[in-house]
Amino acid sequence: MTWLSLIGAIISEVAATLSLRMAARPGGHKAWFAAVGVGYLVAFAFLTLTLSGGMALGVAYGIWAALGVALTALASRVLFKEALTKVMGLGIVLIAAGVLVIELGAAH
Repeated sequence: MTWLSLIGAIISEVAATLSLRMAARPGGHKAWFAAVGVGYLVAFAFLTLTLSGGMALGVAYGIWAALGVALTALASRVLFKEALTKVMGLGIVLIAAGVLVIELGAAH
């Protein structure tokens, strides 16, 4: 259940960030700001459940932040046609490696 809560936190945070991009677009409808607020509130609620479930703060926050950055970069490429260079791709790979190292380190 702890991992499901963390996944919910990540998805909610990415959705909120993508909504912020929609709100900030020229001609973007300001109603997107409601989605931003709700998304971040839901993300923090799920993160609270994750921590209440016993996951260490450093592990939970590290995974939440790292996967949020990686998924947002990928989604912004698909949805908004933003750049995704080889260097950025390498950064995403390094983020994934860092998350793995954090998780492996927490297991000891």
